[in-house]
Amino acid sequence: MIIFLYGPDSFRSRQKLKRIIEKYKAKHKSGLNFLKFDLSETGLDDLREAIKSRPMFAEKKLIVIENLFCLSPENQREVIEYFKGEKLEKEQEVVLVVYEKNAPDKRSQAFKFLTAKGALSQEFGSLEGTQLENWIKREVEARGGNINRQAIQELAVCLGGDLWQASNEIDKLVAFKNGGEMGGEIKKEDVTLLIKAKISANIFQTIDALAQRNKKNALRLLYQHFKEGENAIYLLTMFAYQFRNLLIVKDLVEKGVPYPELAQRTKLHPFVVKKSFQQTKNFSLEGLKKIYLRIKDLDLAIKTGRIEPKAVLEMLVMEV
Repeated sequence: MIIFLYGPDSFRSRQKLKRIIEKYKAKHKSGLNFLKFDLSETGLDDLREAIKSRPMFAEKKLIVIENLFCLSPENQREVIEYFKGEKLEKEQEVVLVVYEKNAPDKRSQAFKFLTAKGALSQEFGSLEGTQLENWIKREVEARGGNINRQAIQELAVCLGGDLWQASNEIDKLVAFKNGGEMGGEIKKEDVTLLIKAKISANIFQTIDALAQRNKKNALRLLYQHFKEGENAIYLLTMFAYQFRNLLIVKDLVEKGVPYPELAQRTKLHPFVVKKSFQQTKNFSLEGLKKIYLRIKDLDLAIKTGRIEPKAVLEMLVMEV
């Protein structure tokens, strides 16, 4: 039996893989017939030997394979031809899980074989809109928390489809509310206080450098984000969030809305309004529209697997 798990949402696909492994170990307690192979590090001979060897204690084997699609097309074909020759898709005593954390090339022979009619495959696409909001609600409740609709929407905007980062921030929010007010509901203000304010302060510095057309400093700050472990997709989401704020503020300013009314009209935090107002002086309205649309295009390129997230951010810095 072959199970294929793939797609850009590695958080949910990892959860699925974890459940498969836990279910197997609950039934086959020796653990001696569970094996993992990273094909970017392990040769095909080791994999062949693991598949062909007889399982101990008359248990089924569970073999997890990662990074098949990191191999060259020739090596991918060699692996797939071996699977076909051994008829592993019909083998009941060996469960082979092919796990791919990225979006594989759907034109490849390997992908077509693993997703053919009757194959056990599951794609984990990036969550957006209502799906993302529903996921946030379920995760908060699963951790013993409560969250209102406005907070869900704010969290979705802040974090986008990066569920790894979203999971970490949900832990913080639930702990914060349960620590000070047992069972307290997570509100929009909590998201602003614990998440958005922290990220925005760092993002402002990078955007300041972009506004001044100081690409060298902007790149230095970007690499500092990477060094501190901030997720690239998460950062792009925050760039989108802040450039959207700049667009909103710039549009209102050009329509003659006075500065004291901006916070009320935009519903943004006064600190965000102040910084955004200062930064809009370095951009034209048309320029901001082009940058925002470019960010959306680059976000799509990441989700479809065309470009690596870090490379997208570097491109953005160089293009602004």
